[in-house]
Amino acid sequence: MTTAAAGSARTYQVRTYGCQMNVHDSERISGLLEQAGYVRAAEADDSPDVVVFNTCAVRENADNRLYGNLGHLRPVKAKHPGMQIAVGGCLAQKDRGDIVRKAPWVDVVFGTHNIGSLPVLLERARHNTAAEVEILESLDVFPSTLPTRRESTYAGWVSISVGCNNTCTFCIVPSLRGKEKDRRPGDILSEVRALVDEGVLEVTLLGQNVNSYGVEFGDRYAFGKLLRACGDIDGLERVRFTSPHPKDFTDDVIAAMAETPNVCHSLHMPLQSGSDDVLKAMRRSYRSEKYLGIIEKVRAAMPDAAITTDIIVGFPGETEADFQRTLDVVREARFSSAFTFQYSKRPGTPAATMDGQLPKQVVQERYERLIAAVEEITWAENKRLVGETVEVLVAVGEGRKDERTGRMSGRARDGRLVHFAVGDLAEQIRPGDIVHTTLTYAAPHHLNADGAPLAHRRTRAGDAAEAGRSPRTPGVLLGLPTIGAPAPTPAPSLGCTAP
Repeated sequence: MTTAAAGSARTYQVRTYGCQMNVHDSERISGLLEQAGYVRAAEADDSPDVVVFNTCAVRENADNRLYGNLGHLRPVKAKHPGMQIAVGGCLAQKDRGDIVRKAPWVDVVFGTHNIGSLPVLLERARHNTAAEVEILESLDVFPSTLPTRRESTYAGWVSISVGCNNTCTFCIVPSLRGKEKDRRPGDILSEVRALVDEGVLEVTLLGQNVNSYGVEFGDRYAFGKLLRACGDIDGLERVRFTSPHPKDFTDDVIAAMAETPNVCHSLHMPLQSGSDDVLKAMRRSYRSEKYLGIIEKVRAAMPDAAITTDIIVGFPGETEADFQRTLDVVREARFSSAFTFQYSKRPGTPAATMDGQLPKQVVQERYERLIAAVEEITWAENKRLVGETVEVLVAVGEGRKDERTGRMSGRARDGRLVHFAVGDLAEQIRPGDIVHTTLTYAAPHHLNADGAPLAHRRTRAGDAAEAGRSPRTPGVLLGLPTIGAPAPTPAPSLGCTAP
């Protein structure tokens, strides 16, 4: 017996933790399941037929979070015979069979290299009434060849590479995602065009180290060429990318950003530390002078560029002088925002066994000082924009106070979050539409525009949002099983016919 009624489709939920790569992988998981006949369950449904956890292994509490959530599902599953639980992603790649040993009510464990196997594994586990664990050591098929259920009508992720060839001492990702593998440029541009054909206005090019793209086929300028090629796609209004590594940042990429009209003047480039000694211990192959030099070149070419970063506090051996150097670089770089992290020891990384592990209270105190410095700068940078007119791509779910204030929210071209008043256009503006508005107020993490919009442009992405239609990009399912009644056999083709 299953939780789905006889003859009805089995339902699923995907619960995602971690980075943009995981978010995009979850879109693929949803696409795979729907092409196999599953139907997405409502968010309020607490007992779907299949729950998939797409996990992250970067943070120290990732394990606790997963096993805590699995524990909450155990009694739910006991009350719903036929319910299945699957665990994938980086933590699954790392823990492998340990997951089933610690949580024997889990049905399927799959890794980062074999997302496409999930429907097969679910069916095998159902048939055999036993857990299925399949972890591959290398990629069996590039994930972007898999069907994808996109979460946004107006913005889409496009992977240009997977894996990473760097050896940062704090990072477990290379061992879980493998060596870098690059897609061919034609395949990437075909996916971008397919998204634009569905009404998508903005794409973000994704890679663990996005600007080393081309290393596999020997072209160190391939990423800049790819950005310029995106500029030739009609209907594509915004191009972003994340995350580049300073060691691979070449001047031709800056030129491509500045000279390609639809490439946004926003750059997320991880710093990690401002101390050269700490960068060396992290095995980050650049120093603060080079990092700041890249920022100087970017701002010379694009004075309006918004630059964001990642910073780790409390790396083993970090001294107060090292930390002060990080603060110095933050003040010199003038970031528009920063993702800040307390160092988290991850088993299996070189940093986990380094001498000089810092006490929690020291790390916490430095972290709080860093947050205060970052917010002082981001607030000052945002205040400089008050009075400016910005183009906002209207988003959904960005502003927690929007219902109370009557505002809507979206992202400016530079990536900043803008909450804007709708004036008399409340019934006309949809997610995916474009609004021009004047900024009236600045906070450290967002901007407000409290006057009526100066202009509103309806878009195909807005039409799709209004119709409740999500973009879907097809893939190739080679022998994967489906759920429910088979699709009708197509009529035999008699060859090409004139339109």
